[in-house]
Amino acid sequence: MASIEVQSARAKPATKGAAYIADFLVQQKVPYIFGVCGHGILGLLDGLFDRRDEIKAISVHHESAAGFMAEAYFRIAQKPAATYTSCGPGSANLILAIAAAFADSSPMLNITGNVPTQQWNRGPFQETGRYFQGDFVNVLRPYVKRSFQPTRADMLPLALRQAFALMTNGRPGPVHIDIPLNVFVEHVDEEAGQREHNWPPAEYARPAADPAAVDEALRLIQKAERPVIVAGHGVELSGAEPELLVFAERCRIPVATTPFGKGVFDPRNSLTLGTTGRNGSYPANAACRNADVILALGTRFDDRATSAWLPGFTYSIPPTKLIHVDIDVSEIGRNFPPELGVISDAKIFLQQLLAAPHTDNGQHHEWLKKIAGWRKRWDAATAPPRTSDAIPIRPERAVADLRKVVPADGIVLCDVGVHHNWLVAEYEACRPRTFLQTWGFASMGFAVAGSVGAKLAAPDRPVVALCGDGAFIMNASAVLTAVEYNVPVVWLIWNNFGYCSIRDQQAGYFGSGRELAVSFTDVNGTLFSADYAMMARSMGAEGYTVERPADLAPRLEAAMASGKPTVLDVRIDREVRPLATGSWDLPPMAHPLPNFGWGED
Repeated sequence: MASIEVQSARAKPATKGAAYIADFLVQQKVPYIFGVCGHGILGLLDGLFDRRDEIKAISVHHESAAGFMAEAYFRIAQKPAATYTSCGPGSANLILAIAAAFADSSPMLNITGNVPTQQWNRGPFQETGRYFQGDFVNVLRPYVKRSFQPTRADMLPLALRQAFALMTNGRPGPVHIDIPLNVFVEHVDEEAGQREHNWPPAEYARPAADPAAVDEALRLIQKAERPVIVAGHGVELSGAEPELLVFAERCRIPVATTPFGKGVFDPRNSLTLGTTGRNGSYPANAACRNADVILALGTRFDDRATSAWLPGFTYSIPPTKLIHVDIDVSEIGRNFPPELGVISDAKIFLQQLLAAPHTDNGQHHEWLKKIAGWRKRWDAATAPPRTSDAIPIRPERAVADLRKVVPADGIVLCDVGVHHNWLVAEYEACRPRTFLQTWGFASMGFAVAGSVGAKLAAPDRPVVALCGDGAFIMNASAVLTAVEYNVPVVWLIWNNFGYCSIRDQQAGYFGSGRELAVSFTDVNGTLFSADYAMMARSMGAEGYTVERPADLAPRLEAAMASGKPTVLDVRIDREVRPLATGSWDLPPMAHPLPNFGWGED
């Protein structure tokens, strides 16, 4: 992660709070601040006015879009951006995106305006204050690393300096600063600014593993006959992809990724297993449940990545011996008992392993041969539908054409819905930070709006947002923002006329025909869809409806080459479901069994 200096802006005798904030953001090289205006943030906007050539304010049409854009910007640039919102509903609208960033360890600075301190406890317009004055900090408390509330202008330098240091150190995440309106326009004391001047860089040393733990990990790995590496999102956050590749190839250990870790290991490598869990590949789930030692790097073992911890579905821990490496001590041992728990940054831990002597003695030959058989069987089952000419378009064909058209460095953002299951199962992310998801909080609308932030972070790379029709309509205003700022994103709408992931769960758990409030229909019960292509054109973007498989790849290719914001309304077969090699558990209902390879490995 790039170094972020926390040297504060030096306060001049006449510097107002908003000007100090703007200078600080410029000094920290924050290029964008995303948000929606309001009376509670008026002072900050005035301070940003004088720095508009150095930090660009992006005005969006819903506050959650601002947060999604800031998060996606970080995920590509590896540098935090900022958001601004007004008091009351403006800040409340941002909570969804902040919660998503918190769950997925994405730092961003969220500046919320509040009512003037002179009016606290009087119940002024949009104050959150029935139980405590100016109380928005407690609204956000579960979803940020920390909230700061400077109630005087001379408190700003310390709050900003600490916020930037906290965002990116340890397990990264969003930080919140709640600022009453009067603080924006009051003067910052020069002495207060001076105290925070010339502070050390904010990127402190990331933790290495205890050398004894490194030795024990090596002993377990070298003794193993059926080892597997499981790489999670922590590998991406630490930039450990090169070390992972070298270590896996040196030791000839197969690598599975968690769904949220897609992209950290090249799926074209002969050691790849694919993704684990509910929508994982057969080689990944079979290898993980049959492994004798698992080295897990930067994963919290959540339910969707583990088949909801059901023994023998994705993992068998124990008897499998687990080496669990994570920077966050609270994740180690949360869901599986580790044989060895290691508190460390994933990159540094792998560097420590690589510094120790090790040679491949060929002991994994039979293990790799067995995995090759699983892979061959899985490929034979999943490949044929990818070239199907059926109408409506089969999901496998849509994913295959997406992969065929988007270049290796192109960025695909995946929203929440049944299409997410298909991309986890089928899409090959060949490079780090080319496949962005919202995982832990799973916030619909992330890809719709986040794609704008991703494109601002990588203007020379194509960006495609793949979103369901349900998710698109939640944040469709992001198309208008892209038009206003000339951000050429492509939205591929996976149009299956409803919230089909939930429809499928209704059928699976409660029986066929017990469907309610999940399909999009007219008053006669006929499937109905808005004309999303026309909607896009009404906002100044390009818009096309795609119904035939043969039209999808060329239309997507043309959209990426056009240099214009473009929406593709792609009609997808809603009745095709992915093969399941794992499961998911919603107690007390009975969990489904896999329908591929179960009990055969």
